[in-house]
Amino acid sequence: MKKSQKPQKKSKRNGSRAYRIIYPLLSGIIGFLFNIKVINRENEPDDNGYIICANHVSATDPIALSYAFRKNQVYFMAKKELFKIPILSGIIKLFGAFPVDRASNDVGAVKKAITTIENGSCFGIFPQGHRYSENPRTTKTKNGMALIATKTGADIVPCYIYRKNNKFRLFRRTYVIIGEKIPFASLGYNAEANGEYIRITDIVFDKVCTLGENFEKELAEKKNKKNKKNKDGNK
Repeated sequence: MKKSQKPQKKSKRNGSRAYRIIYPLLSGIIGFLFNIKVINRENEPDDNGYIICANHVSATDPIALSYAFRKNQVYFMAKKELFKIPILSGIIKLFGAFPVDRASNDVGAVKKAITTIENGSCFGIFPQGHRYSENPRTTKTKNGMALIATKTGADIVPCYIYRKNNKFRLFRRTYVIIGEKIPFASLGYNAEANGEYIRITDIVFDKVCTLGENFEKELAEKKNKKNKKNKDGNK
């Protein structure tokens, strides 16, 4: 049986005191420099204690997700090497990052993620584990998200981060598409069955990829309509 999730709390902005102060001051600057546009913002849950699952394109992805989710601070794992850089270490700690040793199975980091969710905070994770510029469907995924979900019973919000050519540049448009929340119960987790982590990871990441595919299709259709309109106007 899955572990029952703690009752959800509602808050205007859930997070550390420092984060609640800094977010309003920096969000406008970040939105301007990163040129972030959030699609389907209405899908951001009103409650907290859920997992945000997204594709991984750039080292700036956690910043983009933190900007997109206004109601709750989003906590992330970050490779331990970043915490050895004096100024950067302070910044990422302020935004709720905690270290993970990617070279090993870091049990301590997983326990920290579980505790974060059980305490009513939101946790962001990138199942690919590394940044990729290619189609996310062609990349490998890890099962940490599924492990954390099954230990907490947390619902999952799929997200897709889109940039032209999958490359980050200042002032280049970054889209964050927020999908509908996936109730944990709908995943049909069976603790006695084999391969459940892989199955759940595949289900959730498929929804992440589908968000991106649908969005890119919409962009292409808009571009074709615009080109057709311009072509007709030049006749």
